[in-house]
Amino acid sequence: MARDQDGQAGLRNVVTWGGNGASFRMPLAAWVLLAATFASDSLVHHGRRGETAVRPPRVESVITVDGQLDEDVWRRAALLTGFSQFSPQDGIAAADSTEVLIWHSATAIHFGIRAYEAHGSSAVIATLADRDRILADDHIQLLLGTFNDGRQATMLAVNPLGIQADGSLVEQGNRASGGFLSSGTAGREIADLSQDYVFQSKGRVTPFGYEVEIRVPFKSLRFQPGVEQTWGLNVVRRVQHANHEDSWVPAERGRASFLAQSGTLVGLRELRRGLVLDVTPELTDRWDGAPQAARWGYGTGRGQVGGNVRMGLTNNLTFNATLNPDFSQVEADAGQVNFDPRRQILIPERRPFFIDGIEQFQTPNGLVYTRRIVRPEGAAKVAGKIGGTNVAFLSAMDDPTSSRSGSDRPTFQILRLARDLGTQSRLALTYTQRAEGEAVNRVMSVDGRAVLTPLWSATGQLALASDRASTGEVTTSPLLQVTGARDGRAFGLRSSFRAVSPRFITRSGFISRAGETQATLSPRLTWFGGRGARVESATAGVLLDALWNYDRFLQRGDARDKKFHLNGDLTFRGGWTVGGSLLLETFGYDPTYYAPRYRIDAPNTTGGRDTLPFVGTPRLPNRDYVLRLGTPRYPRWQASAFFVRGIDENFFEWSSAHIWYAQLTINARPTERLRIDGTYQLQEYVRVSDGSLVGLVRNPRLKVEYQLSRFLFVRGIGEYFADFTDALRDDGRTGYPLLLRNAAGLFTRAESTTRNSLRGDLLVAYTPVPGTVVYVGYGSRLTEPKSFHLARVIREQDVFFLKASYLFRR
Repeated sequence: MARDQDGQAGLRNVVTWGGNGASFRMPLAAWVLLAATFASDSLVHHGRRGETAVRPPRVESVITVDGQLDEDVWRRAALLTGFSQFSPQDGIAAADSTEVLIWHSATAIHFGIRAYEAHGSSAVIATLADRDRILADDHIQLLLGTFNDGRQATMLAVNPLGIQADGSLVEQGNRASGGFLSSGTAGREIADLSQDYVFQSKGRVTPFGYEVEIRVPFKSLRFQPGVEQTWGLNVVRRVQHANHEDSWVPAERGRASFLAQSGTLVGLRELRRGLVLDVTPELTDRWDGAPQAARWGYGTGRGQVGGNVRMGLTNNLTFNATLNPDFSQVEADAGQVNFDPRRQILIPERRPFFIDGIEQFQTPNGLVYTRRIVRPEGAAKVAGKIGGTNVAFLSAMDDPTSSRSGSDRPTFQILRLARDLGTQSRLALTYTQRAEGEAVNRVMSVDGRAVLTPLWSATGQLALASDRASTGEVTTSPLLQVTGARDGRAFGLRSSFRAVSPRFITRSGFISRAGETQATLSPRLTWFGGRGARVESATAGVLLDALWNYDRFLQRGDARDKKFHLNGDLTFRGGWTVGGSLLLETFGYDPTYYAPRYRIDAPNTTGGRDTLPFVGTPRLPNRDYVLRLGTPRYPRWQASAFFVRGIDENFFEWSSAHIWYAQLTINARPTERLRIDGTYQLQEYVRVSDGSLVGLVRNPRLKVEYQLSRFLFVRGIGEYFADFTDALRDDGRTGYPLLLRNAAGLFTRAESTTRNSLRGDLLVAYTPVPGTVVYVGYGSRLTEPKSFHLARVIREQDVFFLKASYLFRR
């Protein structure tokens, strides 16, 4: 018997999967049993035929989640089949067949996955990995829209071994828009993997591909009230060796919303979530090492007992609270090379209390950034959905050491309400407040998204910030952003306008730099090859970008920075990707950044020295060439490379420089249990005036993980950051030395500096379920005078740490 992409079956002993010639024999009796499993046509739901309203049977049965779909209940399950390819090309049948079985009881919903692989099991990519580390493997994503609003979904993913990844997808209209890193091919928004849900899964690689069994307790989900439920549903399959992404519902790339194209689970009656009460006590301790008078010494430790509570107030509202939480990170943030020192670098949130329900706090322009809460002594939040309104409220008290005075306890209040309008639009209100003694910062924001047609959408935000200093001085300033998009399959267009007052201050959010106005326009064209074509897709795009200092824009002055980028990308059969860009730019001198920080140390006629203003070159022309390369996802490795070469601005001295930037990445999987991820970043600036080196950054990073078992792993991370900056001068103008303002407000010579830092981290982790963890780790920071010599390495500090927590679930 062979099951083709339309789910039809016939009796024969030789089976060809996906029609690509790979075949093997199985006993006839096995095929007869498989046919009986799917004998009921009324439970078969074929995506390409539009059979996307699924009524999964309700069966009060208890099964063992063992990765084998051999219990009798699976024969009565609803069957999803008829998948379509979404990426790199939509509108065609998937090359590999996928079957999803669904049934539910009063307390849980069950999914069974059979993923057929035309090239046999040897083409299946699966590793034994830690949670959320499977997206480089073959995997299945279940998108459950438990509020059936077409705007948000819970994402539960499993690889062929049943290893889990999970998170949330909230459609904000944020898609690639063509520019420095890509040409902005139409696609879909990617789920935020911050959240962790408790569910059970197990899988196995089989001769036909792989098979996975999943049980999701209703206790782990938030959903609408009511006796009978209708949920949004789509299933996405990632086939790594072919670089294909398939979906059960035949979603179109040329649509403003991916989630709005989902199918539905209907007839979910009398779901019992039960008492939702998660209590997670935790114990942490750390011992910091540092050089002392005659030896290396460690503190006595500062053991701390804390805990988190999660309680379901209703089916759709959840309360979280934490006291004395442990917010130490078990994996250090990777080093980041900053292209533009005028902007701050965003560090993503990783702390467990904040990432639970974080999607409810998502707002444009980063007006909610929970890492502003540095060392909270306690915090509480409520998040969920009431009717058509998403509700999220967070209150926290920070430790006095995070305050400017060192004695006041900063308090935070964050509220976000988002109301659904029509089928896809929304209107939202956000309020944030940070109070520290007499100093209070408040931000009020209104934002919204309007889906005007299946192709056209618009988003906008208007915010007002009020900042009162401890002296009583108050500043009030606005932020405005408007974006329009046409997410067409062949032709796409994005345009945006954003203005942030220089006096716009948010102490609960993140603005990389205030005081700028920016306008962009980015059209793109995409061509798709036919099935089996050597070139699967080709995209060409243009980016027009103009940026003003805020006050100059109000005065109708010329743009400070102007960019014209030509971009192109090719996707080849098998997963190879090649892209390139030509960047033509002019950057204007920015007095708001340089004037307060820079001076010129000039000789005078009497033999002494004078301090002169730094006026800079009015405008610098740039021309850069960009190359992007990506290999397919092979069973054992994948690599990518990104290069930039050309003439660009030398931000150190505000002059032109020959720039060379490279980022190389390799992800190796030598065995099912071993994962090796390596990156190397290089950034080099050479003065155009005389060919001398003014700046050089080299940053190799290696992470090695070994999975001893599904829940126990060992991780080692090594990173070297070598940063050289030459003695600065007024290059291309006077040639005199530059003075820089230091932390005390004094101007001193900008002498040559070298920083060579090494960091090593070792972690042993046991993580059976989210909330129950044991971490034992060590971290060390070292330095040396000469980069990459590793001969006179000096240990600066190190730390041993321990964390243990246990999830009690009722």
